[in-house]
Amino acid sequence: MPRYVLRLEYDGAPFVGWQRQAEGLSVQQVVEEAAARLVAGAAVEAAAAGRTDSGVHASGQVAQIELPRVIDGETLRDALNFHVKPHPVAILAAARAPEGFHVRFSAIGRAYRYRILDRRAPPALERGRVWHVPRPLDAEAMHRAAQALVGRHDFSSFRAAACQASGPVRTLDRLDIGRVGQEIVVETAARSFLHHQVRNMVGSLRRVGDGSWTEADIARVLDAADRRQGGQTAPPEGLTLTEVRYPDGLCPV
Repeated sequence: MPRYVLRLEYDGAPFVGWQRQAEGLSVQQVVEEAAARLVAGAAVEAAAAGRTDSGVHASGQVAQIELPRVIDGETLRDALNFHVKPHPVAILAAARAPEGFHVRFSAIGRAYRYRILDRRAPPALERGRVWHVPRPLDAEAMHRAAQALVGRHDFSSFRAAACQASGPVRTLDRLDIGRVGQEIVVETAARSFLHHQVRNMVGSLRRVGDGSWTEADIARVLDAADRRQGGQTAPPEGLTLTEVRYPDGLCPV
């Protein structure tokens, strides 16, 4: 059957994450049910490049579906957007997948953004999009400390207990932290991440920002290879999957 690639965005707040769960609504379910409406209710399976957790958003998720008929990309995009309503999911682009393409296994990189609002007043317009920390944080110290995590390391100290990855070693390509107005913005990229790795890194770096840890403590925690030595898991609402990278010219969306 023809395989189609979708680029989509969604608000993660009402979902249990991308992947179907025993209970609760997932983004995968919404996409699959919308696609089924295009093929007289036949079952359609969707796969994604990144299995975002409950409450985590996406502005650059990439997914795939297979349909038993040929349909042009713009028509597919518009039809899916009609049927995903009223859920906060939008298909930004759709196209026929090239031969041998797999949305997850063909990917060579993923990027995430984490936003922290470090002001006394709580968010109103950005509620559900940022982690509210009601005290100023030192973004420059957080950035300097974060550079100890860039490169190939054992990230056991930043790995969720429920992580199903075969091992804790990952190569972090980028971890940049800077201030944008009243927010601290964390940008990170790697080929792949461990479960909760980004949120656990941010939770630890927050402690550098508020002065309760020194910059050297991040390197100490990394070397410990022990999740109990790390900081809290930052809440999901500040995290957004922003990009999935593929070899040049491979992904049509």
